[in-house]
Formats: sequence, structure tokens, C-alpha cells
Amino acid sequence: MYQPLTSLTRDQQLEKLQLNNDNTIWDMIIIGGGITGAGILLTASQAGLKVLLIEQQDFAWGASSKSSKMVHGGLRYLGSGQYNMTKDAVTEREKLLNELPGLVSPLQFLMGHYKYQFPGPLVFNTLLTIYDWIGGKRNHRYINHNIADFHAPGIEQSKLQGATQFADAVTDDARLVMRVLQEAQDLGGTAMNYLSAEQLIKTDGQVTGIRVADQVSGQQFNLSAKVVVNATGPWTDKLRLQVQAKKAIRPLRGSHLIVPSWRLPLAYSVSYFHPEDKRPIFAFPWENSTVIGTTDLDHHHDLDQQPCISQNEVDYLLAGINKQFPQADISEDDVISTYAGIRPVVSNHDNEQSTKPSDEKREHSIWNEQGLISVAGGKLTTFRLIALEVLTAAQDYLPSMDLKALRNQRLFKPVNDDNTNHSLSQSQRQRLTSLYGQHYSDLLKHATTHEFKAIGNTNTSLAELKWSLQCEMVVHLDDLLLRRCRIGLLLPHGGAHLLDQLQPLCQTALGWNDVVWQQEVDRYQDMIQRYYGLPKHNAHLAKDDELVTENNHRVTKDSASLVNTLAS
Repeated sequence: MYQPLTSLTRDQQLEKLQLNNDNTIWDMIIIGGGITGAGILLTASQAGLKVLLIEQQDFAWGASSKSSKMVHGGLRYLGSGQYNMTKDAVTEREKLLNELPGLVSPLQFLMGHYKYQFPGPLVFNTLLTIYDWIGGKRNHRYINHNIADFHAPGIEQSKLQGATQFADAVTDDARLVMRVLQEAQDLGGTAMNYLSAEQLIKTDGQVTGIRVADQVSGQQFNLSAKVVVNATGPWTDKLRLQVQAKKAIRPLRGSHLIVPSWRLPLAYSVSYFHPEDKRPIFAFPWENSTVIGTTDLDHHHDLDQQPCISQNEVDYLLAGINKQFPQADISEDDVISTYAGIRPVVSNHDNEQSTKPSDEKREHSIWNEQGLISVAGGKLTTFRLIALEVLTAAQDYLPSMDLKALRNQRLFKPVNDDNTNHSLSQSQRQRLTSLYGQHYSDLLKHATTHEFKAIGNTNTSLAELKWSLQCEMVVHLDDLLLRRCRIGLLLPHGGAHLLDQLQPLCQTALGWNDVVWQQEVDRYQDMIQRYYGLPKHNAHLAKDDELVTENNHRVTKDSASLVNTLAS
């Protein structure tokens, strides 16, 4: 058996919380298990605080598993004169690239320049010169030949003057959240999924705890804390209303298509302007597939239901990609999966309808209201800086902390790779050390060479699935296949052809009988159809949902044979 992250299973950890809740006062309780909440848990744990994170669904259930995957410096911020914000984002991007190679990876971008289209090469390359100077190295160049033959085969050539190549980074967003949570738990932090905040508890008008409900057993109990942090993204206002705060969040939906890499093979992330409304969109290589995105529209549906793509969004994204790559002829038949995430944009406008979604600022905001510290907005790239700002806002409630020292230290401890398994390539080792950190050697110790063979065309192996089932608080099948790994997004029909082979793994590790297994399969397949498929399965989506554009407002079989089946 592996050693779980906390030496306790989820049930054991929940029991410990319930037994000690009357006598324990946490320094900080964080509500929200996305990248922002995970970052606060890690930073608070580095500061030596006694800290608990709870998440009403699974870790990274919301936008932190459904983002555009980019770890970038915010070039648009520089374009609008926000130099300090760009500098912070570029600095954080470089830290993540240096500390998590294999999980955060360099990605080259390509922007074509067309006659009469803004920005032109001179303006764009001048901006990139400043952008690269902030990052400390030159990462761009102008290209005026062999663009369609070599750099981006099939790209639209009419009025094409040239292209600019520049650099940022890409990640697996859900795995990044898990890596941050793991690092925090190694430092003594506690994280629980499927534990929801039902009601704030106040004493003399100040928030002093929360009433929580276990979404698995239905049990409820109280937890006390010196300060409560609300990092719930689109749900931020739901808690803030309990302290009589004014609504601030404008939920905006961004949707994506995933197609096989052979249908649209890309070496770069190609950025382009949509022909209908001139919004910047992109297509980029990710996990041996190609992602096309993103849209930007108001989301008026129940936030407790997973979002999904609408037909208008599908048509919009297909129109854009086929204009940019006219010979590709990408259609709905090519789509492996879709996904949609809700951005918790902080709106400064009383009348949202008078402001286009893409015109809303994407900076984060922090509120300190009666002992409830709320944070919303911001970028995946700057999660550590956001966490430091939250600790600054909460420091009057907490023991003394050296926030300056926290800012200057590493986020992730270096991993000693004394791997003697010579069957693993350098890239595999780099990826596994970044994903699993100090538990990398434990992962190697409990898996055979055959179990590291990739499943299908993904980067995921049987060894990783086994580890996740035993160590990463998997409660449902979708936790495993959509967030601990990305098989559900990358294989047709959510990897349905693998379920018979996965059954003994899940039943042994999680104690599921045949009835529970079938319930989980039914739940998963329905979820794949409704929320990760094309809109013909999305009957619950309102018919009047229109695209907002710029122009309108445990193993019982032999492991070696099993891994061969999975990898086919």
C-alpha cells in the first residue's frame, strides 16, 4: 500500500475533524478547493499556521480544472499600461517553470499579422520587447517566410504579412491544484473535499467559524476559526451575503473544444482574431490533443450545476478555427470532448448588460467583512501572490508571520530523483517528479515497469491511477477520470472502453461493491454526455443562451496484462 498524503483516509480524516471540532480552533479555515484556495492553504502552511481547507465538491471541480491551461504573464495587462501586474505575473510564471518542469511547460505562441489588422508587427513586437525585458530573456521573433509551410501549416494566407513567435507556458490545471494541495499537506495543512460550508457562525457580530455538511454522509457539525477565508470563485457572493455585502461577482463562461492532434496538428499556440467580432481566441497543443477556445459570455444558470458548452459557442469556435485554418475543415464529428468553466470576474459596473464581458477587468479583489476574508478574480499564474495578499488582509486575526520571507522562498521543495528505474525516460521522470513531489519515490516503489506505460494516447499510466485511488481522496469515478487524470477529456466517450478494466482497481481501492460501481458508471457517463459532450446532449441548457461577442451585449487482475489492455 502507498502512504496516503496525510496518513489518513478521507473517512478517518473526517472522523478526526468531528471528534475534535469542539476543542479545536483553527487559525484559518479556507472555503474553496480551486487554485486560489489551494495556494492560500500552501502559503498559510508555510507560515506555520494551523489551517484547514474545505471544498463542497471535488478539488478543482470548478474553473481550476476547466481553464484555458495557460500560465502566462498577462500580455494584455502590459498593453493596457499595467506594468506592475505584468511584472508580477511574468515573475510567477518563471518560478513555476523552474520549480515544476513537466507540469508547467514552456509553450511557444504564434500570432499572424494580416493587412489592415491591429496590432501590426511593429506595435506588437515593441510590446513583446518590453514583455521579454521584464522576464529577463528574449523570447520573441518576427517571421516573414515559411509560415504556412513550416510554422503553422494550413494557416490562412490571404493578406498575411508575417507572424510573431513569442513564449509563455501551459499546464494541467487540475494536477497543478493537486500538487499545491499535496505540498501544503506535507507541511501539516489539512484539505477535505465534499465538505460544504452551510452557514457562517458569528460571535458578537464577527465570523468565528462555519457549520459544515459532509456531502457523502450528510452529517453536519461546526468548526471554529480565528479567520475564515472565502475563496469560492463564482460562489463568492453566496457567503458574502451572510455578512450583508453587496453583490460583486459577474459569472462569465468560457468554453472549449478538444479535437485529436492529427486533425489539427500544432507546434505552437496559434492566436487569432475571430472573424465575427475580432475577439482574440486560440488553438493550442495540450496533452497530445488540440484545444480550441475560448468564448466569453454571461452565465445565468445554476452555479451548482456543471456548466456546458452551448450550440452557439460550438458554431462560434468552429467558424473561427476554420477561418484561420481553412483547409482543416474541423467539424463537430472531430470533437472528442468539450468543457466549460465559469470565471468569477469582479464587476465594477452596476449594469452588467452595458459592459461587454471581455471588457471587464480580470484583476482579483479582496474584501475583509466581519472576519470573513473573501477573494475573487485574478489569474492562475499569480495564485501565490494572491495568497500572500490574503494573509496580509488576515494578519490582524492571526499569529505573527514573516510575509516578506514567505514571498522570497520557494513554493515547492526540490525532489531528489534517485530513480533506479531506467525504463523511465527523462521526460517521464520530470513529469512524475513535478506531479507527485516528495511522493515520487513512493509511487515508483509500489509500481512495476509495465504499469508506467501510457494509457492510449494520453500521458497517464496505470501506476498513477492506482496512486490516486489510494492517496488522493477520490470519492467518485469522475474525480479520478476528469481531475486526478484527464482521460475523460482526452479519450472518446470519456474513455468508456476502459471502464471494465478500471472496475477491479476502483472496487479494491475504494471498497465499492457491484451496485456502487454501476451507480458510479451511470453517474460518470451521464456527466460526460451532459457536460463534456456536444450540445445535442445538453437539453438542460436554456434555449435562449446566446453567445456574447464584441458586437452584442485496489487490483484483482494481473497488473501486466491489465496495463497492456489499458494502453491499447
